[in-house]
Amino acid sequence: MQKLLAILTLVLLTLSCLTTTSGAVSRSVNTPTQVVATAPQAQITLFATEQAAQKHCPGDTVVWLNTASGIYHLKGQRWYGRTRHGAYVCQREADAAGDRETRNGQ
Repeated sequence: MQKLLAILTLVLLTLSCLTTTSGAVSRSVNTPTQVVATAPQAQITLFATEQAAQKHCPGDTVVWLNTASGIYHLKGQRWYGRTRHGAYVCQREADAAGDRETRNGQ
């Protein structure tokens, strides 16, 4: 239960850092001297549990998205559900948002 609460807290903190004033998720990089923003991307729904994500996208594969890097991991891979900043998402939504699958199979 504590692990689930910790994951949910991380997801909420990540969302609060990524949410713009319009409520859309933004993939901006803030530096002390400038703000670099990417092109508008598809909206992605983040979930604290694999089951909640599967209910949202029953015909799609649920993946673990590292929200800090934009790289997702498939079930059975080393970092599935284990990165410091992440959430369960639908693979199609992640692809549409510009995220990508891990290249090293971990």
